[in-house]
Amino acid sequence: MVNFIEDIKKFISDTSFKRIFILCGKKSFITSGAEKFFKKDINNKEIKFFYKNSDLPILEELIEIIKEIRNFKPNLILAVGGGAVIDYAKIANVVDIRPDLADLIVNYSYPFKNKYTKLAVIPTTAGSGAEVTSNAVIYVDGIKHSFESQLLIPDNFFLIPEFLISAPEKIKASAGFDAIAQALESLVSKKSNDQSVEYASKSLKVSINSYISFLNDPNLKNATEMAIASNLAGKAINISKTTAPHAVSYPFTSLFNVSHGHAVGLFFEKFFSFNYENKDKSETSFDLKKRFDLIFNLFDVQGINDFNSKISLIKKQAKLEDNLQTLDINIKQSSDDIIKGINLLRLNNNPIKIGEKDIYNIISNRR
Repeated sequence: MVNFIEDIKKFISDTSFKRIFILCGKKSFITSGAEKFFKKDINNKEIKFFYKNSDLPILEELIEIIKEIRNFKPNLILAVGGGAVIDYAKIANVVDIRPDLADLIVNYSYPFKNKYTKLAVIPTTAGSGAEVTSNAVIYVDGIKHSFESQLLIPDNFFLIPEFLISAPEKIKASAGFDAIAQALESLVSKKSNDQSVEYASKSLKVSINSYISFLNDPNLKNATEMAIASNLAGKAINISKTTAPHAVSYPFTSLFNVSHGHAVGLFFEKFFSFNYENKDKSETSFDLKKRFDLIFNLFDVQGINDFNSKISLIKKQAKLEDNLQTLDINIKQSSDDIIKGINLLRLNNNPIKIGEKDIYNIISNRR
């Protein structure tokens, strides 16, 4: 399932790839070791590098990327980076610049037609699973929106464990928790099926045992394991999509600069408690209690309280702070902006119907 650098060399050597557009993050491209490879070992190709500037994928930079791609006319787009880099590349390969682009994004009504060229991606973080999903994120005026289309799925992806090891600890921690959260949310999502359950379960069997060791002592073995766990979680949510913890996370990233996976973890236990306590109101086609039993079995715990304690311990070991005062987040003061920034598509996948009042009570500790 994982690849070697030689696999990339062989792939790029294809004579049809005469012009290669490489989209990457400035820091991650260097720290991962990818820069050393791409600037040394690619010959007989015309290459253009684009280094993203924004931490979040924003419309303004997306338009700039699309312009650069269309001007360069590549035979291959290669995205090397984390979720934001990969999302940029996925969108830029299927979207054209047009006067009503912002409105189409906000209304989730872009008329997808075809891919501009071939797209290959190489993740430098183990977490987003973006290399196998049919959706991508873009922020318009500080609010997160999603593109969803089968055309967004990259043509090729390469999992290179060596590129994951040297990422900053905060990025590894946030991305790794994102993978765990994706798999867990997938298991309770209304859209889950037997295939997504298999992917999510396999992902958790790996990530639960490898995540903290990958943070404390990153090596080729646990980097490989986290790459696989992340990829499997991506395959799971590509089918089921995510639920309330992801839906509510986005404004905490855009408003308070809390990294994505970290933001997903802020209220994770509370949302899972809400779903468990209200399981008799489940809107799923499957038995939600049995699905929670599967989760408890995977985590080797006896019930929801033990599960929450284990999630809290994992976050503590990963140094993912969830004290809002420490993070300088005032829920009461920012509640309108937070509610406004919630992704409703993800919220609709939650197994229990959840409204604004429920969310406010959960995030303001008033449950």
